[in-house]
Amino acid sequence: MPEKPVILMPEDIQRIMGKDAQRNNILAAKMVAEIVKTTLGPKGMDKMLVSPTNDIIVTNDGVTILNEMQIEHPAAKMMVEIAKTQEKEVGDGTTTAVMIAGKLLENAEKLLDKKIHPTVITKGYRLAAEKCQEILKEISLKITPENEDILKQIAMTAMTGKGAEGSKEKFAEIIVKAVKQIMDNGKIDLKDIQIEKIKGNATEDTELISGIVLDKEKVSADMPEIVENAKIALIDFPLELKSPEIDTKISISSPEQLQSFIDQEDKEIRKMIEKIKISGANVIFCQKGIDDFAQYLLSKERIYACRRVSNSDLKKISKATAGKIVSNLNELNSLELGHAQIVEEVKQGEEIFTYIKGCQNPKAITILIHGGTEHVIDETERALKDGLGDVASSLKTGLVVPGGGAIEIELARRLRHFGQSLSGREQLAVEEFACALEFIPITLAENAGIDPIDVLTELKSRHDAGEKYAGINLINNKIENTLEAKIIEPWKIKSQAISSSTEVAIMILRIDDVIASSGKSGGMTGMGGMPQGYGGLD
Repeated sequence: MPEKPVILMPEDIQRIMGKDAQRNNILAAKMVAEIVKTTLGPKGMDKMLVSPTNDIIVTNDGVTILNEMQIEHPAAKMMVEIAKTQEKEVGDGTTTAVMIAGKLLENAEKLLDKKIHPTVITKGYRLAAEKCQEILKEISLKITPENEDILKQIAMTAMTGKGAEGSKEKFAEIIVKAVKQIMDNGKIDLKDIQIEKIKGNATEDTELISGIVLDKEKVSADMPEIVENAKIALIDFPLELKSPEIDTKISISSPEQLQSFIDQEDKEIRKMIEKIKISGANVIFCQKGIDDFAQYLLSKERIYACRRVSNSDLKKISKATAGKIVSNLNELNSLELGHAQIVEEVKQGEEIFTYIKGCQNPKAITILIHGGTEHVIDETERALKDGLGDVASSLKTGLVVPGGGAIEIELARRLRHFGQSLSGREQLAVEEFACALEFIPITLAENAGIDPIDVLTELKSRHDAGEKYAGINLINNKIENTLEAKIIEPWKIKSQAISSSTEVAIMILRIDDVIASSGKSGGMTGMGGMPQGYGGLD
């Protein structure tokens, strides 16, 4: 009797195995790297992303591009994850991380063609990545918060090639000042730097405010427009009486009783406002609602008030003004109040903002971005965030490295020496790892319209001659000492990019079997027609 076939999985399961699985995953990863490749460096190009609802984003920020694209291929999604990790950890270098990962996989394919086992390749890549981290630590330079010029150069390097490049010197000053202002005992939380965007004026009108800008208006037109020497009460309870429960009944049998009930409500609200007045507060930011009668009484007392202020905003105002958030009206007194020179309502175009300015040593501040169009403002915001991330990262680690491809060429050179000390086939993987790092300066040159072969040859000969800081200065298209040219990057960008790109390359190389169900079974989707190059990049 013929044996019955054994059916392990339902018919709607698609499976791809061995070399086909590896090649398919590598191809997808290479495609992701190719997409962001042209955006690298100061001469990188921008991408225009149009959503189904016709929203337009114009950017050369790697993580923004990959986030907005509807990538479905599972291996390609893993590449997007590296960009997200890089953004979260440093705030910059997303394109570099994705490109190194893509090149590592492309180079691994050459080794697979030579019948070298994926396990040998992954071992070689691990050894190379560990050696890279050692070399990075060795050739990095130490900085302190006092090195303001270097910090400004780091910010400018981060913003070069972004939409904000025209005003990068002014922005660098704003960034360094902002990060140093919120630095508290060596700790930096970039959430304490609020970024507000206002359409109107030019990008160079972007300003740093020693305080907070709220997109809130005062609750009553009768309140003062501007309060000088502001004493600020931050309260997270309502300035109104709680409504009774839904099924509560109040029996009133005469007009006098009704009047008495209303009078009692008014009396309670008057008590609340009296307590605020006694505390000395002349500005109130309330997390909850403010009753109409309370608004009237506050206006009479010339107290400026905003309601429905979010808890996160209250915390920022607290850090900026040194005020305490009060949960009980009986706790409110002059010691709990925050202080600012000015609180004022400002109308910018169609929008109304409340400015809290002139705070003494604020630990939360605001960068107010101006610009002609939403696209310009959004790209300026992304550039500022890159600069903030780079400066904060440099101060946290206290380490920086030369930019312009100098660090990658030096790492590649030293890795090759290290590879020669290995006896097994891992040596070949280390060599390919070094080639992958050289992909960064090659792309920088390509994107600037310079011959990449000439650049690579000259860079290698300079580094062999001991010029370990030689890199490409794309402002004048020359190879020179990038430290002297003030092209400086945080050590963390390179360290994180190498570790995360190596991890994802190793993970993808170790996959030799992909099992995917169609959407009907609730499994992985986006892999339809898998053997023909499954999934896709939309």
